[in-house]
Amino acid sequence: MPKILIIEDDTAFCQMLEKFLTKNGFAVSTSYTIKEAEEQLRTSHFDVILSDVRLPKGNGVTLLPQVKKESPHTQVILMTGYAEVRTAVNAIKNGAFDYISKPFTPDEIVTVINNALATNNRNQQEKVETSPIKTVKKNPNSFLAGESESSKKLQQYVQLVAPTNMSVLLTGESGTGKEVTANAIHKASNRSDQPFVAVDCGAIPKEIATSEFFGHVKGSFTGAVEDKVGHFEAANGGTLFLDEVGNLSYEHQVQLLRAIQERKIKRVGSTKEIHLDLRIIAATNENLLEAIDDGAFREDLYHRLNEFSIEVPSLRERKEDILLFANYFLDRANSELGKEVLDFSEETKQLLLDYSWPGNLREMKNVIKRAVLFSQGEMVLPDALSNEVVQGVNGTQEPIFSKSDFEKERIMEALKQTNFNKSKAAKLLQITRKTLYNKINQYQLEV
Repeated sequence: MPKILIIEDDTAFCQMLEKFLTKNGFAVSTSYTIKEAEEQLRTSHFDVILSDVRLPKGNGVTLLPQVKKESPHTQVILMTGYAEVRTAVNAIKNGAFDYISKPFTPDEIVTVINNALATNNRNQQEKVETSPIKTVKKNPNSFLAGESESSKKLQQYVQLVAPTNMSVLLTGESGTGKEVTANAIHKASNRSDQPFVAVDCGAIPKEIATSEFFGHVKGSFTGAVEDKVGHFEAANGGTLFLDEVGNLSYEHQVQLLRAIQERKIKRVGSTKEIHLDLRIIAATNENLLEAIDDGAFREDLYHRLNEFSIEVPSLRERKEDILLFANYFLDRANSELGKEVLDFSEETKQLLLDYSWPGNLREMKNVIKRAVLFSQGEMVLPDALSNEVVQGVNGTQEPIFSKSDFEKERIMEALKQTNFNKSKAAKLLQITRKTLYNKINQYQLEV
């Protein structure tokens, strides 16, 4: 089994990389400083050393002469997140095998390691697979892995972080599939046989949020006619997914932070502590850093939730996957509607490819389901598609190029439909009043 030494001062990244490489057939040791590394090198032999360029009190390059003198067959691979290409190239001239820039994918790091091992003419049977990423797709309701570069990167990040217990923050536009991604992380984790509990933070009324999260005991307040298990307790042992976490009030942000830090809760009206062993995955389509600057979101909670961040790409960034996703939703629509529509006509396919999909996968799901419902034969023809798609592509209405344009149009339409009643408009848009007010201010809408 090839022996690897990781020298990396970022503890979380180091531990994540250690778990991934161990899982893929390597014997891994870690050091967080050059001094620790030197001590390990004096007592052990390593086939490959993965060292960050920047380290406390020095850098990975300074170890090269010692390594090459004492163990000439040990290959040194430098990791850098600072685009120090010149330093890395000079290090290669002085004996380093290669360098790799952060962020790198699992495929990339394993390939570089295997190349280093092959250079030493080691037994090829010791090599790990160069494509360790497993497809999560198992059934029609599971994670659909796309084929575009953006989708592959997303899938790789899911598989990289899934085996850890790190909290994950999913960002991205509305409708991109953040809950599906969270579920994929859960299913690929060691908690896959435990509960996955999804909570829409924007849909919980402020007055009952504490009870919803932590539960209550009978008689603890008016209306508490029986004991209630909260979301945290229901997810114990598994994964708690907090969707639209930016919509939480400041008071409930404090409660959430305390629960995450202390790993224990109390039901409302109870003195009994319930100890927690769960993973937190949060999601937002808002910029939480801006919310922190505005005083609307706690910075300490942000860092607790953001131990590992994944941006779920928009459908516009996954053009190569459009027909793949369309066929996926076609199969689902056939199953749900009892239809047997086999395919899309060539003209329909072109319309799907040319449309900008401002509502992302959620919009596509609805468009395809409607098209299947209206289709009479075995093919989806253009006239079965919604007017938004056909007119958007043909230019008979103003094309939508960005999420902001789409949101502004939706907000103004909802306000007009409700005679500019913001509470009713928020319900129509399925967002909170707070979010609606923020959007109105953000886009400087005259209402």
